[in-house]
Amino acid sequence: MNGRLPREIRTYDFLDSLGIEYSRTDHEPANNMQACNAIDAVLGVLICKNLFLCNRQKTNYYLLMMPGDKKFKTKELSGQIGSARLSFADPEDMLKYLDIEPGAVSIMGLMNDKGCGVQLLIDEDVLKGEYLGCHPCVCTSSLKMRTQDVTQKFLPATGHGYRTVRLTGGD
Repeated sequence: MNGRLPREIRTYDFLDSLGIEYSRTDHEPANNMQACNAIDAVLGVLICKNLFLCNRQKTNYYLLMMPGDKKFKTKELSGQIGSARLSFADPEDMLKYLDIEPGAVSIMGLMNDKGCGVQLLIDEDVLKGEYLGCHPCVCTSSLKMRTQDVTQKFLPATGHGYRTVRLTGGD
């Protein structure tokens, strides 16, 4: 654990305390899809695209998990959750709610959202997979764990539920 940030170590400690098994790989920050695909191949899983969003008034915050190969269409999501004018939340809000910095957005950050100020939205295709991939609150490592462990153990332990959304990623 030498050289790892406290937020990363807290993630592993939290998963271990819940009895959630995971595989981890360390890597350079993934700045493009080619790098993400290489990480996916090592873990044998599709790493989720995680977007931290908010409404225009900055009164509602959302963490969207979707397959990395889908395109995000704001209008498509807005209609499903009844929130117009969604945009990317500020890095300061990401740090405040999730204790995560840009490039490392992950469902694991919900363990830091003690007030449950962030609503989790998961694309139905993510839930269909046996495994999912995510960052452990840093962009230099990636995890693979059972989707069922995340939805049935991790989320309840954080006090968060989730809402299933259907994103086509089409034009």
